[in-house]
Amino acid sequence: MNTFEKYHALGNDYLVYDPSNGRESFSEIETIRICHRNFGLGSDGILVGPFPSEKADFGLRILNPDGSEAEKSGNGLRIFARFLYDQGKVQSSPFTIDTLGGVVSCVVSEDASIISVEMGQVSFHSEIVPVNVTGEAREVLDEPIEIAGESLRYYAATIGNPHCVVPTDEISEKLARELGPALETHANFPNRTNVQFLKILSRNRIKIEIWERGAGYTLASGSSSSAAGAVARKMGACDSEITVEMPGGEIGLIIDDEFNVQMTGPATRVATMSLDEECLRPF
Repeated sequence: MNTFEKYHALGNDYLVYDPSNGRESFSEIETIRICHRNFGLGSDGILVGPFPSEKADFGLRILNPDGSEAEKSGNGLRIFARFLYDQGKVQSSPFTIDTLGGVVSCVVSEDASIISVEMGQVSFHSEIVPVNVTGEAREVLDEPIEIAGESLRYYAATIGNPHCVVPTDEISEKLARELGPALETHANFPNRTNVQFLKILSRNRIKIEIWERGAGYTLASGSSSSAAGAVARKMGACDSEITVEMPGGEIGLIIDDEFNVQMTGPATRVATMSLDEECLRPF
């Protein structure tokens, strides 16, 4: 009943649980315990699916390691697409997945080494992200924000989940760990937010460090790459084809003039794991 398939996408690891094994989801406490790297199986989240969907070929729920539910995850979608391929539920032709953040289209290469995901359209508008702003609703572009005694400038974006993108000349894991938690929970973001620190390297290459809502410091993120890439295009700093460098590896993006994003990258199978019920008992 408690069998999970573990995958990683550039070091961002997820457990996949098929509800046909007996459960449709996990409680907040159960999710925290399962994802814990000392007391559980260890992961950056749980992908629960496939479910029947009226909107798409497959339905998916994405659980964060803090027990909350995510609207969308680019790496999670690539992993889930690879899982469906490995289970023989899809082949190398497009299929759709329904998430809280909308329906996406996926394609797995014939050797399963590369997965492409049509992530949807990025919006920068305060009512859609959402962002609490003073004055009229608007696109939130290059606006000031005070955090931890520092004055920063940021762009807000959503691709089905909220992002705060901070362009800066120098980025580091230390910066993400120091400022990410405060930005995630800043009053500007009523639903909390994912955070990216963005460095422009060229017209076709950027580098980011990531603090992920509900997960913390993260080696790679597909939705974060998509949001940061869209911001780089919005700034006029990058062209439509962008390679995103992250500590875990690289993702390729194609972003059209309407800010629709196609994301391409790998997903790697790690193991089949069985959870003992004893793990879920109260301490």
